[in-house]
Amino acid sequence: MSDWLAIHRGDAPLVVAFPHGGTELGGIEDRFVSPWRARRDADWWIAELYAFARDLGATTIETRVSRSVIDVNRDPSGVSLYPGMATTELCPTTTFDGDPLYRGFDPEEDEIAWRRRNFFDPYHAALAAELERLRAVHGRVVLYDAHSIRSRVPRLFEGELPQFNIGTNSGTTCAPSLEAMMAQACDRSGHGWIANGRFKGGWTTRHYGQPDKGIHAIQMELAMRGYMDEPDAISPENWPAPLLPAPPVAPILHAVLTACLTFAKGPA
Repeated sequence: MSDWLAIHRGDAPLVVAFPHGGTELGGIEDRFVSPWRARRDADWWIAELYAFARDLGATTIETRVSRSVIDVNRDPSGVSLYPGMATTELCPTTTFDGDPLYRGFDPEEDEIAWRRRNFFDPYHAALAAELERLRAVHGRVVLYDAHSIRSRVPRLFEGELPQFNIGTNSGTTCAPSLEAMMAQACDRSGHGWIANGRFKGGWTTRHYGQPDKGIHAIQMELAMRGYMDEPDAISPENWPAPLLPAPPVAPILHAVLTACLTFAKGPA
């Protein structure tokens, strides 16, 4: 474990990953327009929201490096996960709202390669190792990629995002029964949900999800209103909003992870 990569090893057949909760700027803080802008699109409080996962026996892996430095949930080749739609790159040059991140030149090829070697590659080496460790014991493992985003980001999607957004790359990264169990848990909550809508799962879900080999990967994208009071317009003065003391989505997330474990421990 390094000072930017946090791993908690559990024994249950579940890995919960946090690729976008980091706020550290990798020693290049002065390159950005502002530190606040470079941290603005973090999945705020995501690891704290899922802290209960450790009590369920889950393994957690978390990068503390900001997605503005390098996005460990993007295809390392640079190919877009959502062709024809607005998104951000492996080393983003703009925020979700389209504002420039850098003061001068955007990162060039050699710098992107340096960031891959120092952050992207170690993160995925660690994630792959934990999946293999648990699969060797259990035979079947669930990888749950935990995300969140502001409820309204007009550049990325229209209107207000459903509270729960399940991504399985249109059903290819996990067994249909696992997706159904998660959908059922979300549906019982009374909050809006969708499977494979705007967010179908990033590179992590698509790369590791190999149901025929015993790894079932699923992404959950939460609208942030479920655990913080989102302001109508964000600014350095009001963003990020604090984590609510009793987030409305917390019991639903507990049910969702419990469903993942029930599936993983069930008959093959």
